[in-house]
Amino acid sequence: MTGNPLFTDSPFPKFDAIQAEHVVPGIRQLLAELGEEFSQLEATCSSSSTKLTYESLIPPLERISDRLSRAWGSVGHLKAVKDYEAFRNAVEEIQPERVEFSLRIAQSRPLYEAFQSLKDDPETWASLNTAQRRIVDGELRDFVLGGVALQGADKDRFNEIQKQLAKLSTDFSNNVLDATKAFTKVCTTPAEVEGLPPSALALAAQNAKTYTCPVQKTLIYEHATAENGPWLFTLDFPSYFPIQTHAKNRALREETYRAFVTRASTGQSDNTPKILEILALRQEKATLLGFANYAELSMASKMADLGRANQLMEQLRVASFQAAEKDLEEIEALARTSGFTEPLKHWDINFYAEKLKEAKYAISDEMTRPYFSLPTVLEGMFGLAERLFGVTVEPSGADPSLPPIPTWDKDVMTFCIREGAAAAAASSSSSSSSSSSSSSSSRGRGEKKAFFYLDPYSRPAEKRGGAWMDEVCSQSRLFPSQEGQDMPANVRLPVAHMVCNQTPPIGEQPSLMTFREVETLFHEFGHALQHMLTTQEEGLVAGIRGVEWDAVELPSQFMENWCYDRKTLYSFAKHWETQEPLPEEMFEKLNKAKNFRAGSIMLRQIHFSCIDLKLHTEAAGIKTGEDILAREKELSKTTMVIPPLAEDRFLCSFAHIFAGGYSAGYYSYKWAEVLSADAFSAFEEDNALEEDEERVRQTGRRFKETVLARGGGQHPLDVFVAFRGREPSTDALLRHSGLLTAQN
Repeated sequence: MTGNPLFTDSPFPKFDAIQAEHVVPGIRQLLAELGEEFSQLEATCSSSSTKLTYESLIPPLERISDRLSRAWGSVGHLKAVKDYEAFRNAVEEIQPERVEFSLRIAQSRPLYEAFQSLKDDPETWASLNTAQRRIVDGELRDFVLGGVALQGADKDRFNEIQKQLAKLSTDFSNNVLDATKAFTKVCTTPAEVEGLPPSALALAAQNAKTYTCPVQKTLIYEHATAENGPWLFTLDFPSYFPIQTHAKNRALREETYRAFVTRASTGQSDNTPKILEILALRQEKATLLGFANYAELSMASKMADLGRANQLMEQLRVASFQAAEKDLEEIEALARTSGFTEPLKHWDINFYAEKLKEAKYAISDEMTRPYFSLPTVLEGMFGLAERLFGVTVEPSGADPSLPPIPTWDKDVMTFCIREGAAAAAASSSSSSSSSSSSSSSSRGRGEKKAFFYLDPYSRPAEKRGGAWMDEVCSQSRLFPSQEGQDMPANVRLPVAHMVCNQTPPIGEQPSLMTFREVETLFHEFGHALQHMLTTQEEGLVAGIRGVEWDAVELPSQFMENWCYDRKTLYSFAKHWETQEPLPEEMFEKLNKAKNFRAGSIMLRQIHFSCIDLKLHTEAAGIKTGEDILAREKELSKTTMVIPPLAEDRFLCSFAHIFAGGYSAGYYSYKWAEVLSADAFSAFEEDNALEEDEERVRQTGRRFKETVLARGGGQHPLDVFVAFRGREPSTDALLRHSGLLTAQN
């Protein structure tokens, strides 16, 4: 549509221009155009005079899919990071039409039969490479899971379920965001905030200064200071968690804890009915497709099956349960020696756990935070990418051949990844005296490989919580790059966005990160690297596309391990004011504290994974909210060392499984962590990290050429074996977590 900023040939969406009024007319017009293109494709598939080939079938389908995913992806992204009522309403209005079009593609009998003909023709099948065969097999599977075999009333019901589930997912996410931002707690006296570190008080004062009274529509705490308050706290994690770990005010800890675990469970934002409806609809969908339950349906497109997923969860549960019990005993003992005589409540655990950590290791987030400013952490993280993978990362603005890249917020940063910089520099140097040399300064830095956005800071009023990475566009041979931007002409380069919710800058001070926020940033960068460093040019399986969901966390969790690598850590751990490096004793303490409460942390993830699988296997018997609570209570006997609070409703904000892609798949975090820990152990063998930098470099290049390069064009187990030389083992994960002895 002419003039609608949703549509651009550039790989960079016009994020700064897209508004609510563009969504409905733009997507509606696009769906109409794509509908005509798809009708032509179906006609080609049905023509008896045309012999179908891979090239006559896949590229047209990818072009349709790409146009829709780019426009709708921009809408979905802005909904997540820049939410407001008019935009929310626009998405809700057009979403059923978008779902209907997707269903049309998924249930196209001519297209399904065309794909089947490619596989059934021995000559055609033999001509396809592994990636192309993976595309055909994946499309055939998705046709079946998309309801292509359904007819009549079953098909109509399936389609109605898909529309309802899409709406419920959006509604669930909206309720979590609304409930999170609805809670505010204002403290006015120093006694109320005793124990909170200066960083938390500064953030709370900054929150207060920008708080607008919903009734008077005016700033009412504009004179707030970190020293004198007032201090405004929210349920946004950078605001909430310091209360739980540091506030001596037990009543404040209790109030915020109860509010946090009951988010979106009451009033207009109550997600309980939506959970029941989601579970029932997913069960009905699974039944229509011939599966016993939704968990089996979910596993149909993953590495694991239900039995193997449950087996891994049980193995890890056994390995971590006694360690978690010991963790609790140590916390209780410290609380008693501190003079606390009452039974520990949930809002006491993190408070005394932090004291225990400080007592055992003499380290805390507040001690290390000044050494982890975002600018230096980025510098170190990008340096690691160069060390391991031979790529360089630079701000996109450093390249004069690129126009400014539009963003959705003033704090969003944009970067370019270049590959082969050292080789390019050497070539440029050796040919500098030649008058025929056409090397530009940008080519001297290497060839452009990819781009990404980074949206690092929390914005609780408009941005959903958590951290994630997603694609803006994938690498593909079908979409040559624009002229005049010094890019490869034969392929569109991949673009990603990384979104975090870390502590924002306060005043003139940069964003000072907790160590967990550092790990989170490395985690999302790992996802982005798999998307961006792909060598796969078949767009439907390039980067993260086509990778089985329970393997997609491998690169992200792999990157977290490097936060404990001495060389990596010291490349960015510098005091933000003095530039002094992190003291050696702090580094030693960080490593000793790495596995602090490892059993408890592991068990928490196991509980999330198991309740996810349990609800999605037993949904047929779940009719009320009490049924859900009963199942969680029963499960908690084996996955928790302290029972949940009676009014705990964490499931009402569990967006991963009710509004994200992890339904009956949350176990994927642990499944992939087995792979990532084993992959990282390849760098540890023979003490290579300390003694053999060349081996580290070579192993990094091999990781890049396998795990990061091959995308969904090869089965992830085959990719892992290509890197590691064998199938994965759980030993590395248990060893890294300090739980190997517990298992044995």
